[in-house]
Amino acid sequence: MGKITALTRQKRNPGRINVYLDGAFAFGLAEITAAYLRIGQTLSPAEIEKLQGADDVEKAKDVALRFIEYRPRSVAETRQHLQKKEYPEAVTEQVLERLQAVGLLDDAAFARYWVDQRETFKPRSKIALQQELRQKGLERNLIDEATAEVDEADAARQAAEAKARRWASLPQQQFRQKLGAFLQRRGFGYDVVREVTEALWAEFGTEAPDNQDYF
Repeated sequence: MGKITALTRQKRNPGRINVYLDGAFAFGLAEITAAYLRIGQTLSPAEIEKLQGADDVEKAKDVALRFIEYRPRSVAETRQHLQKKEYPEAVTEQVLERLQAVGLLDDAAFARYWVDQRETFKPRSKIALQQELRQKGLERNLIDEATAEVDEADAARQAAEAKARRWASLPQQQFRQKLGAFLQRRGFGYDVVREVTEALWAEFGTEAPDNQDYF
């Protein structure tokens, strides 16, 4: 048993409270966890353990919030981040449940965000997008839903247009090979690569067409 003799705010971290039992520092707690404590209150060992467990959850939650504030994250990414910080599984799962409950972790929204960002800034094929989302730990149905409307030809054109402008003065065969290889690295299939490469050559190429084989 221990009697609370002082509750003081930490100087370096005002959001945390120092708890003193029987005149000596005992432990620190997040302010929200310490909100119902009062000087003179007696705490049993079980109550102390419960408070410290709740504090672990608050600390893990703060770590998770800092992790997701940079950009949206999947549930699996956030779980892995907390595991690397060596939080207990029960604490990690409790934090994940809380963040999902308030909409700060949402795999469906994350999948849409990821596809939108790729389409805007770094277009990929549907297969490449699906692989990336699997690596983020998303379920198959969410991946399929998020990528259902991906227009591969449009994405390939967006991905390749800047390169096509840069390589427009190349001979046609070299233009095809370089642009085709670039699009294949982005995961696009042969038919889409051929269609888009031919269209971009017709638009930007400066050499008369030849009869050489495609890349």
